[in-house]
Amino acid sequence: MPQKSKSSKTSLKKGNFVKNPALEDEPQRLANDSPISEEHTDQIDETGSVLTTHKDCVFHCLTIIGQIEGHYILSQQNKTTKYEHVIPLLVSVEEDERIDGLLVLINTVGGDVEAGLAIAEVISGMKKPTVSIVLGGGHSIGIPLAVAAKKSFIAKSASMTVHPVRSTGLTLGVPQTFEYFQRMQDRITTFVAENSNITKDRYNRLVLNTGELVMDIGTILEGEEAVEEGLIDEVGTVSDAIDALYGLIKENKSRSKPKKSRSKKQEK
Repeated sequence: MPQKSKSSKTSLKKGNFVKNPALEDEPQRLANDSPISEEHTDQIDETGSVLTTHKDCVFHCLTIIGQIEGHYILSQQNKTTKYEHVIPLLVSVEEDERIDGLLVLINTVGGDVEAGLAIAEVISGMKKPTVSIVLGGGHSIGIPLAVAAKKSFIAKSASMTVHPVRSTGLTLGVPQTFEYFQRMQDRITTFVAENSNITKDRYNRLVLNTGELVMDIGTILEGEEAVEEGLIDEVGTVSDAIDALYGLIKENKSRSKPKKSRSKKQEK
């Protein structure tokens, strides 16, 4: 009887399949055809931001998510936005002539007050067009970050929690501690009032509201309520925010164009 070849037996074993030569280069081809380069992918992983180009406009998209990490490193289990990464990035966006504007996507529970205010101050002081949109939530110190942009949006399903400054850890029970927290709250209130359409008095009343939260002080504002209170400019989607940013970029470019000098014939 003819003996069966060993190769026929091994070819039937589980996992021994012949690869299609036509598909061997497929992953590399797809990678080359992908609109997002490997460099952009690494940038998203490291900083949560990416450059986006549309026609003659280039804008930087920055995400502020999780907790705002300040002077102390948070647990690795927490998603964080590190101010030592964001602030230099914002300076780079402001000074880079190739970048026309900034889009900030916000979904944060809050975090370090001074770090959040520092980021908000940088965004507020930028000369380039800036647009923010709250997706999911823009709570606590996320409110100054949302209102810092020249135009602000909030998703219809998103919410914002307005509440007083609080602290964890050791606290001294002396009048000076209360005064310190009060002055810190005043800094937040002043910034929000100067960068939105809400008054200081109304914002303080929302902060000190005792009739809404069961075990806390403050107010929860949903999308349309945040607009009605004057915190946010409009309810909208990411597409609305991008369209608004393009509009601001075009206005900025039209203002920065040098005026044509009159010719000698026209002067005569």
